Amino acid sequence: MHNYQEYISLNPAIRFGKPCIKGTRIAIQDILSWLASGMTNDEILDDFPELTLDDIRAALAFAADSERRTRLIAA
Repeated sequence: MHNYQEYISLNPAIRFGKPCIKGTRIAIQDILSWLASGMTNDEILDDFPELTLDDIRAALAFAADSERRTRLIAA
């Protein structure tokens, strides 16, 4: 997903400025944690009907892009 920015907002007044899905207080970190714990996309969507599959994909794309931008510094 190349346009994940359309799904994510950063607002210092919401969740202390953590990246969240637009129009919600659901942080990208929350979605990644749910997926890492073994929840399926369908389970997340059932528990949080305000989310869409594209929102979950945007969270994954955001994380992948963040990882890509991380630089390792040799000690």
